Amino acid sequence: MDFQLSDDQRALRSGMRDLLGAVFDRDRLRAAVDRGGALDRTLWRELGAAGFFALRLPEEAGGVGLGLPEAVLLFEEAGRALLPGPLVATHLAAGPVKGAAEGEAVVTAVDGRLPVAHLAAADAVLVGAEALTGEALRDFVAAARPVRSTDPLTPLHRAPADTECAPAATERTPAHAGRFRIEAALLTAAEQLGSAARTTEAAVQHAGDRQQFGSPIGSFQAVKHLCADMLARTEPARAAVYAAALTGDPVEIAAAKLLADEAAVRNARDCLQIHGGMGFTWEADVHLHLKRAWLRAASWLTGAEAEELLAAALGAARPLPGSSAAYGPEAPEAGGGG
Repeated sequence: MDFQLSDDQRALRSGMRDLLGAVFDRDRLRAAVDRGGALDRTLWRELGAAGFFALRLPEEAGGVGLGLPEAVLLFEEAGRALLPGPLVATHLAAGPVKGAAEGEAVVTAVDGRLPVAHLAAADAVLVGAEALTGEALRDFVAAARPVRSTDPLTPLHRAPADTECAPAATERTPAHAGRFRIEAALLTAAEQLGSAARTTEAAVQHAGDRQQFGSPIGSFQAVKHLCADMLARTEPARAAVYAAALTGDPVEIAAAKLLADEAAVRNARDCLQIHGGMGFTWEADVHLHLKRAWLRAASWLTGAEAEELLAAALGAARPLPGSSAAYGPEAPEAGGGG
């Protein structure tokens, strides 16, 4: 299967990178950190105007009419830029939640028993298959309590204890809710992929610029190996994420999330190591990638959940014709004891 991007897809990705470079450069990233991750409504509306949230809505519904592979490209760029906010939930709520597609509404979501991101700024909260708005939302926010977040760009609240009891069922079925969760996992994996690629580039650039003993540190074998390992994690994750976007298969999405989580977390750690003491400072951006990668790795589909899903799929797979497994267990050799 050919995973090379089409010209239109390359233009889409390039356009989003240019947009984010203009509306969310490093100065704005640092300004967001200084204000504790409070959501920038102007930025949110600019994303809406660019079609970030309405990308997969049909054109007759005011959307762009593209698919999951294109959405993955945009979320990869968002992860690369460390764009804050409940991007995944708002994107998936475009259409059902008024204003989400245009960036006029901020939508967050409850993911199991995990803290809820950006709850204070939300105009709607997805709980199960239902969106809480208005008085129900205000009651939900009042009952939640803020908790300390690992990521300074992602404020968190602990949801009320009875949140697992979803609101009354509507036409949105449990199957829809399950699809929401698996697509959320894929888009989160795309963000992880973007972060992994960005930290790889940052590490390579620093290794070429930083001089030690009269030579760039990138000329030292140990640093070369770290950079090579980062690329070797990023590209398989890219192939897995792009393939899962094409098929939409839950098992392939689980594999993509597993690889992308590992690439994002380990690449950020290696990038920090290559930066040395400077990488541990607040002024460097490396720690922001690491902290966001930790949060995303715990979201929608954890490593343990992805492994269980993959193991179940492997266990259910039928043996290939001609393989030894097709003939059942081997008979014990003559004279074998025990």
